[in-house]
Formats: sequence, structure tokens, C-alpha cells
Amino acid sequence: MSTVVLAPTGTCSFPEGGGHWWVYLQYVLALRDLGFRVIWLERVVGQAGIAQALDLLEDFGFDRDDILLYADPVSEPDALDQLEWLVGSAARAEHALQAEVLLNFDYASPAAIVESAYRSALIDIDPGLLQYWWSRGHISPAGHHHWVSTGETVGTAAALTDCAVDWHRIRVPIHLPSWPMCDEPPTGPYTTVTSWWGDEWLTDDQGTAIENNKRVGFVPYFDLPVRTGLDLELAAYFGETVPHGGHRDDVTPDYVGGDGDDVAALLAGGWRLRRSRSVSSDPFAYRRYIQHSKGEFSCVKPSCLLFQNAWISDRSLCYLASGRPVVVENTGPSPLLDGGRGLLRFSSPDEAAEALADVEANYPDHQRAARELIEAHFSAHDIVGGLLDHVTSPAGRLLNSTPLATGRT
Repeated sequence: MSTVVLAPTGTCSFPEGGGHWWVYLQYVLALRDLGFRVIWLERVVGQAGIAQALDLLEDFGFDRDDILLYADPVSEPDALDQLEWLVGSAARAEHALQAEVLLNFDYASPAAIVESAYRSALIDIDPGLLQYWWSRGHISPAGHHHWVSTGETVGTAAALTDCAVDWHRIRVPIHLPSWPMCDEPPTGPYTTVTSWWGDEWLTDDQGTAIENNKRVGFVPYFDLPVRTGLDLELAAYFGETVPHGGHRDDVTPDYVGGDGDDVAALLAGGWRLRRSRSVSSDPFAYRRYIQHSKGEFSCVKPSCLLFQNAWISDRSLCYLASGRPVVVENTGPSPLLDGGRGLLRFSSPDEAAEALADVEANYPDHQRAARELIEAHFSAHDIVGGLLDHVTSPAGRLLNSTPLATGRT
């Protein structure tokens, strides 16, 4: 059996992020269906969540010999044995990396890791943002054999920059057996699971600072539930205030730290509010929440509008795979995403209200179209299989040396 090393990021430090886990599990499960053994290799920032992460990996079929975890290094190591191995060892890592391929989702992987791989591919799951960070010197990925992006426009004339590398584009994969069509009537409202405030900022070409937090996208839609008369629920990673030493999952202005004003406005607009951890504490809870929802309504970060990257989240694709229609903010022209069946995109509160009304009036049709879109274009079996064909091609080990951090604009 051939082996693939998969290097995720942030799962051990955020084990309660069920949706974040699914980003990588889609690849893991597809690789196994294709007959590969998968090694999980992760750089760990903060070790408090390791035990919970190991339990989840066991739930998804990983033996301890298939897991390699190392502490985030203080300085760049020259060799694998200079890393602190929390699970596994430098010898095991070196052996694993000489397998078929390293699929690397960690933009900050030490060069010692990447250069030990027989074949390596960096997988861009932040299209537009990764290129922005890289071109401005905020990150500097190690040299890989292949550069792969889930962005529809990355590496095209429509992109901000290609950072002087050749990008191979793939669609976001969904493991269809893990996300079956839900034929039973939904029991929940329209929902989404999201971050809220992360102190994330961009700077445009004129040097103007742009807030790039999810809350900015939702502000024009604070009154949408009242306007439409529909039940809309937001499960967000709000701030937290713990009064009198207690603990509460209720989302009210007094219990969300600096997000109090936003929460007050959302409640006044008719939104149902929950903490994301209450619905997505692990991958199984996250899947149940999506499958019990009527559909998804969500907005995007300002960067998606700025870059016009035709981005769609893996979360939205999980709703669609489950036969739950998605109404989401438009992130740029895309023949694939603009069909208006199952997936409806909007650019204003008026368009959002019209899209939700369309789903309400034609719900069974949109349910079927949602699943059909995923089966036709986002099957993990097909996408991951095609990715492996690309990176293991005869020319697959012609190393594309690391470009200048300033990129090419």
C-alpha cells in the first residue's frame, strides 16, 4: 500500500473546531478510498488539545503509528532531529516523508520537513489571502515540487498575484459517503457556523487598512430575519465574558466580551445566536448540525469581495452535499457557482431576501440541485485522485524553487 503524508494545521490547538477538521478529513477519507495509507503530520502550537485531537484521530481510523506531531520550533531547524517530537520521532518522520507524496496545508512548515519529502505539494486553502500574505512578506513557504490552490482564479489573469509560481487549481473536495443526501425534512432553521472577530486586517494598494473579519460581511444583513420573516441562526465564535467565575453558552450582550454591540444588533434584527462550540465541538456534531438545518445563509470576509476569487467554503459544500440549499454572498463570477439552483448567490440585502424567498418557494427542487452540484463537480474521489495523478507525474519531482517573498504583481 502506498503512503501519503498529510500535514494539516491548527487541529491540535483547536480540537473543538469540528468544521476545521473536515477540511482535512475530506482528503484523508478519499485517500483511503483510493487505497492509500495516510500519515497525519502536524506542527503543534500549544499542546493543551493534543489528547482530544488524538482521540478524534483514533475515531477516524488512525493508529498511533500513523500520527506524527512536533512542537512549533522556536527557530528554523536544519534537520528533523532538531525538532521536538511530541508523537513519533525524527526517524519515523523521515521514513514517512520518503513515501509517495507530502500534501502540505501548513504554510509555515519548516524547510527541514518539506525538503525531506520525496514529492511535496503545498495546498492553498486560503485563495487570494495566501497570495496576499506571501507577496507582502507576511509568510514565506518553503520550496515545494508543486503549488496547488483551491481558488478558481488563482494563477489566472484575474488574480491579485501568482507569487511567481505555477499554480495547479483544484476544486474543494467533499467525501460523498461521509456527507450523504438527507431526504428527511429538516428540523432546524437556516444556519451557518463562522468566526466573528479575529483582529484580521488587510492593506490596499493605497495603504488603507481594511478590516477583514467575518462580522463586517454580516453588518448589512443584521435585520434580514425581521425583513424576511424567516428563522436565521448564526453559530459564531463570539468573544466570552465569564461573570462571577461561572460559565455560560448563552449569547447575550453581557456574555460576549467586545462583541456585545454586534450581538445586541443581531438580536434586535431577529437572529438566533449560538456559540459555535455548542454545535461543532467535534466533526460529528458539526455534521449533525448541518444535516438538521434547513439550509445555509452566510456572508463572506471583505477579502473575498476585494479579490473576486470566486471562493466557496468547504462548509457551504457540506450543506449542499447534504441536500441543504445554500444562499451565500457572491465572491466573483463563476460559471460553476452561478447556476441559481441549490446554490444561490447575492450581493445586496435585496438579493439575499429574493434568494431566500426562491428557496422557500421551490425547496424540493433546490434540495435535489444542491446534491447534484456536489456529485457532478466536488467529489473527493475524483478531485483527490486527479491531484495525486498530477503530483506523481513523471515531471513531478522537478523542484520549483522558492520564489521571492515579494512575489510578482
